[in-house]
Order: sequence, then structure tokens, then C-alpha cells
Amino acid sequence: MFFHPMDFLIIIAFGISLWAQFKVSGNFEKWSKVSASSGLTGAEVARMILDRNGLYHVPVEVVPGRLTDHYDPISRTVRLSEPVYYGRSIASISVAAHEVGHAVQHKQSYGALVLRHRMFPIVNFTSGAAPILLLVGFILQQLSLIGLGIIFFSFAVAFQLITLPVEFNASSRAKKFMLAEGIIYRDEERGVNKVLGAAALTYVAAALISVLELTKYILIFAQSSDED
Repeated sequence: MFFHPMDFLIIIAFGISLWAQFKVSGNFEKWSKVSASSGLTGAEVARMILDRNGLYHVPVEVVPGRLTDHYDPISRTVRLSEPVYYGRSIASISVAAHEVGHAVQHKQSYGALVLRHRMFPIVNFTSGAAPILLLVGFILQQLSLIGLGIIFFSFAVAFQLITLPVEFNASSRAKKFMLAEGIIYRDEERGVNKVLGAAALTYVAAALISVLELTKYILIFAQSSDED
């Protein structure tokens, strides 16, 4: 239980995840120092794109912290960290546009986003129960508990895989919005790609870790079943 050949791949995936987080922080810091030619703040960009898409009722709020930006689908609110909300940099407007991309996805009932929202209550429960079931199952050598833990954990893995197209699509929308509205010029697109691309890589790394862990548990379960 405590060591498996798959662990080597999982360790590598964790390394990729740490590198991705470093890239997010580094790219945000770098492009936070590059002013956007439009002179708009992240909040102004968010408001502009929301209004262009008929989302006048969706507020843009400032929240404390750094890289705490998110779209809240329950209250239908775009929340931006202080550096993004007030910033006039390439990094600030890129992150703001990305979060608005989620709001537009919500309005248009983007398939992957709708599925993720519907899965969330289930995943919220199964992701907490899965580690307990797997731990107890392995300790007591109860295949039924291990199998149930794997099923529960698979919901969390599916959730992370579904998150990938949601995040990539939001970034794609962000770039299209900013170019179409003249918020950025072509020579600024590289900075936008760097900021949003690094963020997307963190989701890829997280999904990879989960897939590898699930594969490990399935292999252990199959081996234990053959031994019985």
C-alpha cells in the first residue's frame, strides 16, 4: 500500500505541479510590471466584457489576497484579487478577462461547466470519503472498501478532467474578448498567453497526479483480487 512502482510517476507529476505553480507566480510577477496599452484596470476590463455580453447584473468585487481571483457561480459574481482589480498590467487584465470567461460560459450553459456544477455536490462528498475508505480498506485488507474508495475517488478525478476544457475555454474566450474589443494589441498577446498558459498548466498537473493515483489504486486492487 505504502509504496508502488506508480509512485515514481506520481513524484514526477508532483514535480511538474510545483514547477507549474512557480511559473504561475513568476509569469504573473513579470507581466504585472508590464503596463497594458489600453490603460484599463482589471476591474474595468471585467466590467467591459461583462457588459458586452449582456451580463450587466454580474458584479465585479475585490477580494483580499494574491491570485485569489475566481468566478462564483452560486452568487454569479466575478471576484478579483487586489492586484488584479486595481492593476493596469498585462497580467491584471488577462486574469480578469479569464474569470469573466467563466461568467460567459455560465450564461451560455457551456456543457463542461454545467456538468462540473452538477458534479460538485457529489464530488464534495466523495473526495472526502475516498481517502478514509481506501486507508481503512488497505489496513483491514477489505477489497469491498477499497473498491468503493476507488469508485469515490474516480468522481474526483473525473471532476478534475472536466475542469480542463472549462479552464482552457475560459482562457481562449479571454484572449478573443480582449482582441475584439481592442483591449490588447497583437504584440501584447504573448504576455497574455504566458500568464494564462502557466495557470492552465497547474490544472493539467493536478489532473495528471489524480489520474496516476487512481491508476495506482486500481492496479493494487486488481493484484489483491487475483491473490484472493
